[in-house]
Amino acid sequence: MATFLYRLGRLAFRRRHFVALIWVALLTLAGVGAASAPAAGNSSFSVPGTEAQKAFDLLEQRFPGMSADGATARVVFKAPGGEKMTDPDNKATVEKTVEELSDGSEVASVADPYAGKAVSKDGTIAYASVKYKVSGMELEDATKDALKESAQHARDAGLTVEVGGDALSAVPETGATEVIGIAIAAVVLVITFGSLLAAGLPLLTALIGVGIGVSAITALADPLDLGSTTSTLATMIGLAVGIDYALFIVSRYRAELAEGRDREEAVGRAVGTAGSAVVFAGLTVVIALVGLSVVNIPMLTKMGVAAAGTVAIAVLIALTMIPALLGFAGRKVKPAGQKNKLLGGGGRKAPTAAGKPNTGTRWASFVVRRPVAVLLLGVVGLGAAAVPAASLELGLPDDGSQPTSTTQRRAYDLLSEGFGPGFNGPLLVVVDAQRADDPKAAVADVSEEIKGLKDVTTVTPAAFNKAGDTATITVIPGSKPSSTTTEDLVHGIRDAGAGIGARTDAQVLVTGSTAMNIDVSQKLNDALVPYLVLVVGLAFLLLIVVFRSILVPLKAALGFLLSVMAALGAVVAVFQWGWLADLMGVEETGPVMSMMPIFMVGVVFGLAMDYEVFLVTRMREAFVHGEKPGQAVVTGFQHGARVVTAAAVIMMAVFAGFIGSSESMVKMIGFGLAVAVFFDAFIVRMAIVPAVLALLGRRAWWLPKWLDRALPNVDVEGEGLRTRSGAEEDRELVRV
Repeated sequence: MATFLYRLGRLAFRRRHFVALIWVALLTLAGVGAASAPAAGNSSFSVPGTEAQKAFDLLEQRFPGMSADGATARVVFKAPGGEKMTDPDNKATVEKTVEELSDGSEVASVADPYAGKAVSKDGTIAYASVKYKVSGMELEDATKDALKESAQHARDAGLTVEVGGDALSAVPETGATEVIGIAIAAVVLVITFGSLLAAGLPLLTALIGVGIGVSAITALADPLDLGSTTSTLATMIGLAVGIDYALFIVSRYRAELAEGRDREEAVGRAVGTAGSAVVFAGLTVVIALVGLSVVNIPMLTKMGVAAAGTVAIAVLIALTMIPALLGFAGRKVKPAGQKNKLLGGGGRKAPTAAGKPNTGTRWASFVVRRPVAVLLLGVVGLGAAAVPAASLELGLPDDGSQPTSTTQRRAYDLLSEGFGPGFNGPLLVVVDAQRADDPKAAVADVSEEIKGLKDVTTVTPAAFNKAGDTATITVIPGSKPSSTTTEDLVHGIRDAGAGIGARTDAQVLVTGSTAMNIDVSQKLNDALVPYLVLVVGLAFLLLIVVFRSILVPLKAALGFLLSVMAALGAVVAVFQWGWLADLMGVEETGPVMSMMPIFMVGVVFGLAMDYEVFLVTRMREAFVHGEKPGQAVVTGFQHGARVVTAAAVIMMAVFAGFIGSSESMVKMIGFGLAVAVFFDAFIVRMAIVPAVLALLGRRAWWLPKWLDRALPNVDVEGEGLRTRSGAEEDRELVRV
C-alpha cells in the first residue's frame, strides 16, 4: 500500500498539470450536469416492511386516485373576538378561501368546514382540509405559494388564519453559521501551518471535492429520487473529512521537507505514509455511511450512499490533487518549523529552545507516567456526560415541535384549542374485508372494538371503496400525537385487529402520520444492534489489518462507544431537557429524533476511526522501527498531536456551522457530531488511548502468529519505503 501510494504521489507531483486538469474537468462536468438537470424536489418517503406503509400501499390499490400518502394541509380559521365562524361574513370568507384552495393541478380534494362539520363546539374555530395528489416532499413551489396566498386573502378579510400539515415542508436552511464554521477552519489551518498558502490547500481541495459530490447529487436527483435534502449530509461530512485528509498529507509533507528530502521525494513519502492512513480512515467512514442501508429506509440509505461517495472523492483528491498543488506551490510551502513571510517568519525557523519538547510530547509523557489516573478521569468524565442518555425519548417531529413563530405550530395550537390535543394526530384504520363473509359486519365489529379502547374520543363512520370490500375509519385520540398514550392506543388497535381478524378473516391496519412515526421509530430501534454489529465488525477487521493487533482495534471500538454515549447524553440535555437551549437556538424541546442514535453511531464511528488511524499509525510506525512501547506513544504524539488537534477543531467548526439550520434534524445532527468529535478526539484519542497503550505495553501490539501470516501486509507505516531509493522510483515512473 505505502509503495503504491508513494508512486502515485510522485506521479501526481510530476504530472501536476494533467492531474489538475482532470479534477477541474470533473468539477466542470458535474457543474454543467447540475445546472442542466431538472430542479430537485424532495424525495418520496417510504418505509418498507412497516404496517403503516402496507396500509398506504393497500389504499393505493383499493382506493384509486385517493393519494393516501399525498400531502395534506389544514387551513385553520379563528373568528375575531366576540364573533363566530358561523357568522355570515366569516362563513362567506371561508367559502371563498375553499374555492381558491380547490384550484391547482396537484390538488386532489378540499373539504368544506361547514359541510364536513369541521367547526369547534364553541363556534370560534374551523378548518378546511386540503388533500394533494403527491407527497409533501414532491409538491411544487407554485402549489405551496397558492396555499399561502389563499390563507393571506382570508387574513386580509379579518380572520386569524394558520396553515398546518406537511404541505408546507421546506428545504432546510443552514444560515450564516455554516460560513463561520469554514472561516474558523481557515484560521486553524493558518495557525497550524504558519502559512496562508499551505492553509489554503486543504480548504481549496475540500471545496472542490464537495463541489463535485454535491453537483453530482444534484444532477442525479431526479432519476435517482435523491431529493434536495440528500446533499446536506454530503456537504457536512465532505467538508469535514476533505479538509482533514488534506491537512494530514500537507502536514506530513512539511515534516518530510524538514528532514532534508527534496520536494518530489517528500510528496511521495507523505502520500505513502499519511496517505495510507487517509485511505483506511476513509474506508471506515464509507463503511459506516453505506451501512445505513441496513435500516431499509430508502431516504436514509440514499443520504448515506451520497455522503459516502463524497468521502471517496475527498480521499482521491487528497491522494492526487494535493501532491499536484504542492508541485505548483514549490518553495512557497515551507518545511515544518518555518513560517511564511506574510506571517512574519521570513522563511527562517521559528525561535524555540533547543531540544524543547512540544506540547504533544509533554502531554504524552505525562499520560505515560500517570496512565491509571488519566484513564479513570477520562472514563468517569465521559460516563457523567452520558448520564442524560438514560432518559432518552425517541420520536419523529410533527408540527407541535416547530417553533411558535411558524404558521404550522400556530395551526397545531389552534386545532388543539378547538378540537382537543389528539386532533392533530388522527389515526387512519384500514380494514381489508375482502376475505370476510360479511365485509360490512366485519367493519362494524372493528368500529365497535375501537370505541371501547382507552383514550379514544371520536370514531368516524366507515367509508367503503366502490367494491365494498375495504373501508377506512378515522380515529381521534384523546392525547397529543407524540405522547406514549397515543402510541399505546396504536398498539391497542392493532392487537384488537388481530383478534377480529381471527374471527372474521378481515385484516386491520393502522396508518397515518402518527402511526408512521411510531413504526419508523420502532424500525430504527430494531436496526440499531444489527447495524452496530455490522459496522463495528467490518471496521474491527479492517483495523486488525492496519495495526496488526487485536487489542488496539478492540480499544478503539470501546472508546467509540464511550464517546457516542456521551454525545447522545449531550443531545438529550440540550434538545430534550432544554439545557443551553437558547444558546443553541432550540425553540422547542421534545423527544430526540428516532434516527439520531443510529445516525450518530454510523457517522461518529467513521470519524472516530479517522483519529484512531491518524494518531495510532504514527505510534505503530515508531514501534515497528524499534522504539519501546511507551516511547512510541510519545513519538506518535510528538508528530501527530498538533495535527490531530487541528483536524478535530476544524471538524467541530464545520459541524457546529450546521447548528444554525432551520431544520431541527440538521441542527441536532450538527450539534451531536460536533460534541462527539470533541469527546472522541480530546478525551478518548488524546487521553484514554495513550493511557491504555501505556498500560498494555508490548501486549498492545500482540497478534497471533497464524493470524499474522494470514493477514495481508498493507504496510501503513511505510516500512517498504525505507529500502527504496529515489533512483529506483524514477525508473518505475519512467515506465509509467
